[in-house]
Amino acid sequence: MRRFGRKAAQYYFLASSPGSCSSISTLSQSAPNPWNQACDHSLCRATLAAPWSAIQRRGAKVMGSDVRFGNVIQRKGRIFQVLKAQHTQHGRGGATIQVELRDVDNGNKITERFRTDENIERVFVEEKSFTFLYQEGDSVTLMEATTFEQIEVAKELFGKAAGYLKDDMKVTVQYYDGKPMSASVPQRVTCTVVDAQPNTKGLTAAPQYKRVLLDNGLTVLAPPFIAAGDEIVVNTTDDTYMTSSKYENGG
Repeated sequence: MRRFGRKAAQYYFLASSPGSCSSISTLSQSAPNPWNQACDHSLCRATLAAPWSAIQRRGAKVMGSDVRFGNVIQRKGRIFQVLKAQHTQHGRGGATIQVELRDVDNGNKITERFRTDENIERVFVEEKSFTFLYQEGDSVTLMEATTFEQIEVAKELFGKAAGYLKDDMKVTVQYYDGKPMSASVPQRVTCTVVDAQPNTKGLTAAPQYKRVLLDNGLTVLAPPFIAAGDEIVVNTTDDTYMTSSKYENGG
C-alpha cells in the first residue's frame, strides 16, 4: 500500500472528517468563502480530486478589444482557446475583432466576430515559468528553473512569437486543466539587425521608418539611423521597434 507523507495524511483526514470542508482552503489556497459557510462533502471530494481547477478564477469579464492569442474564454457554455485575433474597423458600424477559436474539449475550430465593446468571459489559467533550451522540428524543449525538469511542448503554442526564441530565454507556459494551452516570450526582446537599407537622410522633412531584417529572420520597421550590426529592442506583442540598445544603455 502506498504510504502518504504526514501532511498528505493530514489533508486526507481533515477532508474525510464531518464538518471539515473549510480545511480545503489550506490545501488549495483559494479565496475564503464570503458567506463563511461550510461546503458540502461532495464539493470537498471534487476539490481534492482536482485541486488545481479549484483555485482558478473564472467568470472575469474582459472587453472584446482585449482578447489576445492564447487567451482561454468561455462562450456558449464551452471553453475555447484563442488561436488568432484580428481587429477590423467598419466605419460607422464600429470596430470588431475576428477570432479563430479552438474548442478545448474536442479540438474543433470555429471563427467568430466580437464587438470591441462586448463583454467576454475569460478563464484565467495557471502560468509557469521555464527557460528555453532548444527547438527541434515542431517541438520546443523547456526547463523548469527550480527543479531542472525538462518538458517538451509544441512550437505552435508560441504562435508567431516562436521566432523570438533564443538560448536561455525566460518564457511562460499557460496551463488549463493541467494541460499546456499556450506559451509566450518576454514583451521586450533584443535582436541584432543583419540587413538594413542605407540612411536616406535629407530626402524628406520627416524621418521615414525603413524595414530591417533581424537575426531571427523577422522584418520590422525601424528609424532611418538603424544600420546592420545594431541591436534593437522589439515589442514581441506587435513586432514593432521600441528603442536602440545603445540608446537604452546610455550609448
